[in-house]
Amino acid sequence: MLAVLEVVTVVAVGLMVGVEFSVAFVMNRIFDALPDDSDQMARSHGGRMLGALMPFWYIGSVVLCAIWAVAGRHHEGTGLVAAGAALLIVSVIMSILLLVPINNQGKKWTPETRPADWKEQMNRWDRYHYARVAVIVAAFTLLVTALV
Repeated sequence: MLAVLEVVTVVAVGLMVGVEFSVAFVMNRIFDALPDDSDQMARSHGGRMLGALMPFWYIGSVVLCAIWAVAGRHHEGTGLVAAGAALLIVSVIMSILLLVPINNQGKKWTPETRPADWKEQMNRWDRYHYARVAVIVAAFTLLVTALV
């Protein structure tokens, strides 16, 4: 049963890392190359769509790691799982304090209602997001290492 939990946790966190990596290094670059107001509209739509999904994914990943750490407390690698969970908690805190406030504004914008500094706000969100991606990649690496 522990092996199933380990695999489910690693897959869930790995998929989350893949989505967030893709947003940072693929999707946002595609959006930036779109003409006229399409960049801002794509980011607003992405903010609404992923903003609704990601809180459950992030919290669910933390919960899975916590269950794995408790269930496997007598196995090797538990310290790595706990460290991975701690990094995921850091990513949740980063999200709440840094990214969500910007996203909550950006997801409401239209070409008519966006502020003059919308690109600067999106660039700030991108910088915070790069840092969060680094944190969740580190967490994922720790979880995978705990398996071996």
